[in-house]
Parts: sequence; C-alpha cells; structure tokens
Amino acid sequence: MAIIYDPNKKIFTLHTAHTTYQMQVDSLGYLLHLYYGDKTNGFMDYLLTYADHGFSGNPYAAGMNRTYSLDVLPQEYPSLGTGDYRNIALNVKSCKGVESADLLFKSYEIRNGKYQLQGLPAVWAAENEAQTLEIVLADENAKVEVHLLYGVLEENDVITRSVQIKNIGTEQITIEKAAAACLDFVQGDFDVLRFYGKHAMERSLERTPLGHGTTSFGSRRGTSSHQYNPAVILAEKGTTEVAGSCYGMLFVYSGNFLCEAEKDQFNQTRLLLGLNDELFSYPLAGGEVFTVPEVILSYSANGLSALSQQYHNCIRNHVCRSKYVHVSRPVLINSWEAAYFDFTGDTIVDLAKEAASLGIDMVVMDDGWFGKRNDDNSSLGDWQVNEKKLQGSLADLINRVHDQGVKFGIWIEPEMVNEDSDLYRTHPDWAIQIPGKKPVRSRNQLVLDFSRKEVRDCIFDQICNVLDQGKIDYVKWDMNRSMSDVYAGNLSYDYVIGIYDFLDRLCSRYPDLLLEGCSGGGGRFDAGMLYYSPQIWCSDNTDAINRTRIQYGTSFFYPVSAMGAHVSAVPNHQTGRVTSFHTRGVTAMAGAFGYELNPALLSDEEKQQIREQVLTYKKYEMLINEGTYWRLSDPFKDEIAAWMWVSEEQTHALVSVVRLMAEANQAAVYVRLHGLKPDAVYLEEQSGRQYFGAALMHAGISLPPFIREYEAYQFSFTELKETGNKK
Repeated sequence: MAIIYDPNKKIFTLHTAHTTYQMQVDSLGYLLHLYYGDKTNGFMDYLLTYADHGFSGNPYAAGMNRTYSLDVLPQEYPSLGTGDYRNIALNVKSCKGVESADLLFKSYEIRNGKYQLQGLPAVWAAENEAQTLEIVLADENAKVEVHLLYGVLEENDVITRSVQIKNIGTEQITIEKAAAACLDFVQGDFDVLRFYGKHAMERSLERTPLGHGTTSFGSRRGTSSHQYNPAVILAEKGTTEVAGSCYGMLFVYSGNFLCEAEKDQFNQTRLLLGLNDELFSYPLAGGEVFTVPEVILSYSANGLSALSQQYHNCIRNHVCRSKYVHVSRPVLINSWEAAYFDFTGDTIVDLAKEAASLGIDMVVMDDGWFGKRNDDNSSLGDWQVNEKKLQGSLADLINRVHDQGVKFGIWIEPEMVNEDSDLYRTHPDWAIQIPGKKPVRSRNQLVLDFSRKEVRDCIFDQICNVLDQGKIDYVKWDMNRSMSDVYAGNLSYDYVIGIYDFLDRLCSRYPDLLLEGCSGGGGRFDAGMLYYSPQIWCSDNTDAINRTRIQYGTSFFYPVSAMGAHVSAVPNHQTGRVTSFHTRGVTAMAGAFGYELNPALLSDEEKQQIREQVLTYKKYEMLINEGTYWRLSDPFKDEIAAWMWVSEEQTHALVSVVRLMAEANQAAVYVRLHGLKPDAVYLEEQSGRQYFGAALMHAGISLPPFIREYEAYQFSFTELKETGNKK
C-alpha cells in the first residue's frame, strides 16, 4: 500500500518507490507535517519539539500550555487566523469581512486510483498505478471545509497535491489566498532554484541561498509568463547534478501563480506554491466548491538530474494525453521567418515543394492568412480565410500542399482581438476592459474574455469552421500579450478555466490533430498546457547559442519532447549571430525538431545539410524523446553546453556538445558522461573507438580542437556484446 493510516498515532504515511511523506493529526486536531524525504520506516513525530517561545501565541484549545504554538510547528496547510505569523496557504474572508480559518481534522478517505479535477488539467493514472488520500479539515465557525487531495504515483516517485475549498454555510465567503501545496521543514540549509526570464530569453536558472525572510516570485500577467516559470526547486547546500537532496514543486496551471520560500526566526523553512493572491478575490456562495490547481511534488536524494528525470517521466506518461507523445512526430518548416506576413498561396506551395525535396514532413502557414491581416494591427477575432491572399480556398491550398507529399499545419491566436476587426466592432464588450476606462493595448491587440461562455463559443465555432475545410494535421496556438484591465477578482482564474474548456473541446473534436502551444514563444510553457498539447514553442529566440541556455533551464522540469526547437536562418533574426548549420541543428535536435527559414535562399550545400540533419534526427528521435536526459554542463558558467540521452536499457547514448566561446591557445576540454553501465563497453559511431562505461563517466571524452567559434559535436555510443581493444 502506498498510503497507510495508523489510527493510534493518527499518522498518515505516503510511500513512493524511494520517498516517504508523513503527517499527523495531533491531540488538538491540527494536521502537522512530519517528514518528506528519503524512504524510511516508523513514525517521524519525534522530530516535533515544543518550547515556550516569546511572541508566538497559543491556540485557546491548548489551555495554559505555552509550549504549543502554530507559529513554530510544521503544518500541512497553514491558514490565517491561527497565530501563525509565517506565510499562509489559505485566507478566507466572511461576508462580514472577517479573515480567519481555524482548520481542524474532520475525516479522511483512502481510495485506489488518482483523483481528478473537474475543468482543470491534472496528473492522470490508471487505477492500479496510483492511490488517493483525501483529508477533510473544517472550521465550523467560518463555515468552510478544506479537502486536501494527495495523489501517490508510487513507481514514479511523485506525489500530487490539490485543494478543494467548500462553503458549508449559507452566506457568501471570499477566498483571498489559496495555495495548492505547503512543505514545512524543521531543519535544513537550502538554496532556492527558480527560472526567470523575459520574452525571447525564458527560464534562466537562478540559484540563491535562502536567507531569513521570504523569497517570492510569480506571475500576475494572466499566464504563467516568460518572466517566471511556475516551478521551484529547494536544494540542500552543495547539491549538484548527481549528488545531494532536492525537492521540486511544479504547478499544473497556466495562469497567475505565487511561490514563497521562507526561512523563519527558528531557521525552519516553509515552501508554498499556488494561486497568486494579487488580482484574486474569489466569491463562493453557500454550497459552492472552489478547486485549487494541482502541484506535482518530487524528491531526489541523488541530485538535480534525478529530480528532473522524475518530472520528465511524469509529464510524458501522466500529464500529456496526445496520441503523439510516444510516437514519431513530423519535422516541420514554419512560414514565419521565411515570409512573415508577405505570402500568398503560391508561397506556401513553393515552401511545400522545397520541404518535400529536403525530407521535411510538414509546412505550417503562420500568421496572416485570415481577415485582412497583412500586419499585426488588424483582424484578430475574424477567423475567416482571406481567399484573395491565398489565391483560392483553404481547401484548395491544403490539397496543393498535400500533393507535394507533405502535411499541412496552421497558426491561430483564438484569445485575442484587434479593435480593427468585425468581431470587435460588433462586440466591443467581449474584450477584457475595466468599465469607464480605456484598455491597455499590447501589440495593438486586446484580450477576449474567455471566462464568458458566449465568447468562447463564438471563437470555437469560427476555428472549427476553418479546421473543417480540409485535412489540417497541426495547429500552433499562440497568445501574444499579457492580461491587464482585470475587472474582477474571479476573472484571472475563470479566464484560465475557460481556456482549458476550449482546449478540451478542441482536442476532443480533433483527436488526430498535433497541437503545439505558444505564447510569444515560452510565455505559457507549463504543465497545464502540456495536458492538452504535447509540445510548446520553447522561445521566439531561435539563436542556437541563446537556445542552449533556454533549453537548459527548461529541462529542469520539462522533457525535451515538449520543447519546440527549430533551425533558423543566419544572421539570426533575434540576435544577429552567425552560427553554422551544424551547430544550429545540434541545438534544435534537443527538442521537437523543425525549421524556420526560406529554403529557396539556401545554397545546394546548405540544402544537403538539411537532408542530413533530418535523417540524423529521425534516426535518434525516439532516443531523444524517450531516453533518460542528462545535463553535462552549465551553459551559464561553462565554456560548453553539453547534454546527453541514454536509452532505458543503457545500450545506446547520444551526446551533444556546443562550444560557447573560443580563445587562442585553448586548453583541452573534456566531457564526462552519465547514466551508462560502468562495466559495459561502448562503441563510438564516428571514430570507431571503444570505451568502458566507467571510463566515459569518470574520465570523459575530449573534444576535437576547434577551428572556428560555436562549433558543435555529436557522439553516438552503442553497447558492444563482443569487444576488441578498449580505451
């Protein structure tokens, strides 16, 4: 059993293959957190200590016992109004404006299978793969019940947490703050690892010591954002890629979030992740239930790489639902950097002809095919095909592309509207605006209010009318601005629920469609979107050198199979940098592979390189998408970016390396590999040399002397059953 309850000690124990999570209902009815970490047996309540701490108050139920204080004790779901002055998970306001919830244990249930969340993405599992623990806490005075949901995926070393808040009274209450998960540590010296960025430079790793006070980050942009990803790692000092203890939290949500890491007056640590309490004030009528989106917890005693691998496996096998997750995906070429808005139907067909000659599987027609959209100032919301621009119907264009032997994909941005559009002229109230105030523009567009069903239905019908015009194999869903003008405290949450409703309907109606998420690149790269789309455009920045850092940061939680990564033209359109075709290809192969360029402008030699790259990617695609991923360097600090994949049987490995700098009279550079069998002998494909696995992992391989800057290398290793001379 993954979940065990001891009625005598009132202790709940959650076991995974390598971890234990434990909590206890104490004598006063409070749910205290005891332990999360390496798998252990027995009860961990001995870790609790009691002392009279000045200015740390005592619940009235504790009587004259000054040693009992919720300001000190580790809790499972701390709330405002209990005498705990640390950061809280829950704040509920009564209809009279009183903010307090004193949550006491009421009941529990253990059941087979993984709980589901109505209208929200969440980890899924077969009934025999998971168990659910539901603990009910209540404050009868505040008329609120809190259902703590725990999903235990034993073999995946994953525990999920969500919360359902129920108004058990007749008068309205308002949720002012709601986290999905809290972890309290009575000891430990930790670093906080977060992933910050900006448009075109997302998910840069920042590792900082957690000092006294609060380190917090989040999003109030309406999406998970380019600026901070809804994920955090708490790592013990000295933790490396392959050694040390670390804890991960990943929010399965695509909207505003808040993460808080706090070191208190007694050197204890509290980590919270959930909904952002700014721009949030959610009314709940009597009998209504509010669901906090899910957090995925995982722990590794063997460093950061093992933690990442646990998240990769969970996302591939228990978050993504698309039929394309575990199969070969088409290599695509997108029209955006090839033509931007300046294209016709013939342009797309010519691109398809070039693609077919290069071994590329699909052409994607990006922005500019609808309304009167020849720039980014009009027509969003008017999803009618511009047949004049396409020189015929969309059905005709799709057939012409398919006649070239390649698939057809299309770009959409359903959540947006331009003021210069028929939709806005007819329904200006459908755009998110504060009454009586002019809206904030961004990219000359406004955000449609997807919290309203009639708005979603109108756009959904328009998009379906487009998709029904022919065999469209792929859709890129974009969102090119942040939300502002939030007119109500429920809007930001209900908007995201509306997006999920739209996506669920789209995926159900078109189960064979390959959907790729995008928000100006990586502005909504999160587990919530991956529930609907198996891949997300990683960044609008396609520069190979910048991409090594972007993809490095992304890999801490997300598998490479989820990262859209393309070879683009040089000089790069974002940085002006020139790198070789080979370097661009090696970098882009660390993701869902494709191209962003105009093949007609390439030389015959460059076209041949594309053919070879496509063949190489297809040769290793399943190893790349399904293999165990290892980071071999830190591109923010090291002179190289290096990573590798190892097959589940440890019989095959692919190593990729990009030089990030060049200097005269450079010293030799060695790359140590990971994840191989120490006693096995591996053949390196290009050189024909043989190496013991232990040698490759402990001593490494040397890179060839460089000839020019930004060189890249790939090394393929296969285990030999019969060996000759070994290095």
